[in-house]
Amino acid sequence: MATSKKYVRFTVCIDNKDADDLEKGKVYRVLPDRTAKRSRFLRIIDESGEDYLYPESYFAPIELPNEAKRALLA
Repeated sequence: MATSKKYVRFTVCIDNKDADDLEKGKVYRVLPDRTAKRSRFLRIIDESGEDYLYPESYFAPIELPNEAKRALLA
């Protein structure tokens, strides 16, 4: 199923305690995961290119222009 770029979310890492595969200040894509959200986690595509759960507190939500989203998804 194709993901609509309109609903793609990104976040910036503000803490990486005990998460060596995250870089502070880097922008990451957030995948939808309602179960994780209820537990205050986010499903993030990390440096390995795989998606993992990380504490929501490690990230700050950001809004990007469509041009930036397209570049990050390319």
